[in-house]
Amino acid sequence: MSLGVPDATAPGAGADRVRRVSGLATVLRRIVRSTTGRTGLVIVVFVVGASLLAPVLAPYDARVDRDFDSVRQPPSLEHPFGTDELGRDTLTRVWHGGRISLRVGLVAVGLAASVGSLLGLMAGYFGGRFDLAVGWLVDILLAFPGILLAIAIVATLGPNLTNALLAISITQVPIYVRITRSVVLGLRESEYVQAARALGSRTPRVMFGHVLPNSLSPIVVQVTLSVGVAILDVAALGFLGLGAQPPIPEWGLLIREGYRQASRAPWLSLFPGLAIFVSVVGFNLLGDAIRDALDPRLRRA
Repeated sequence: MSLGVPDATAPGAGADRVRRVSGLATVLRRIVRSTTGRTGLVIVVFVVGASLLAPVLAPYDARVDRDFDSVRQPPSLEHPFGTDELGRDTLTRVWHGGRISLRVGLVAVGLAASVGSLLGLMAGYFGGRFDLAVGWLVDILLAFPGILLAIAIVATLGPNLTNALLAISITQVPIYVRITRSVVLGLRESEYVQAARALGSRTPRVMFGHVLPNSLSPIVVQVTLSVGVAILDVAALGFLGLGAQPPIPEWGLLIREGYRQASRAPWLSLFPGLAIFVSVVGFNLLGDAIRDALDPRLRRA
């Protein structure tokens, strides 16, 4: 008799995989059908694609980039985003800066989601003292505003891009702990989990084979939304001099360098700021569309 517990070795495992692929295709169709989803997807694909192609289409070395014959030129056909005080093309620097900001944002969110989801899964599943200890840790981290905690961490470890990445990851871990724990608390006593235990499945298999996969929907939505927050945090740390260091063309650092010349060359801060704005809006729109597609209360036929 089938108890509804998927097993990779069972004859129906193939059908279960087909249903999962079909469900993923349905979610993608809902996202594409939504105006918000289409807009966010186009922006994210454009930003990510442009960043990946930057070394191919516009090779750049920040250490040797100089052109003193083109110092502080306003936007033109030759330099669409203008040039800075060393004659460096702002478009090229913004273009390559996207690789740094996106890479740091994605890696930071990936680390935070991995650590936070694991802690939340264990806290929600086991409960007891471990749940209490994790709850205290989360409450302590949430007692500080995220950006202030990141500043404190980077100031302690030293200002560089790696420490900024680590700081942003730490500030986002509590979000994933709480999301995962709340979902797991509702799933650990569900029928299919009890059936898996009754069939003799070990605890790790129940946790990672049954509970965690059914907890992924809110985590995926939060990951998409967190990327935009991480990009803003990277830029904020860079603007304060706690993130990327010159001559790295990171968006926040570019805004900082342009801020000193705002009256004479406003384009130096304007275009990196627009790049941050467009990227964050794109990820937020895509996150909203994914949430609508995954939330049964918001699904549209």
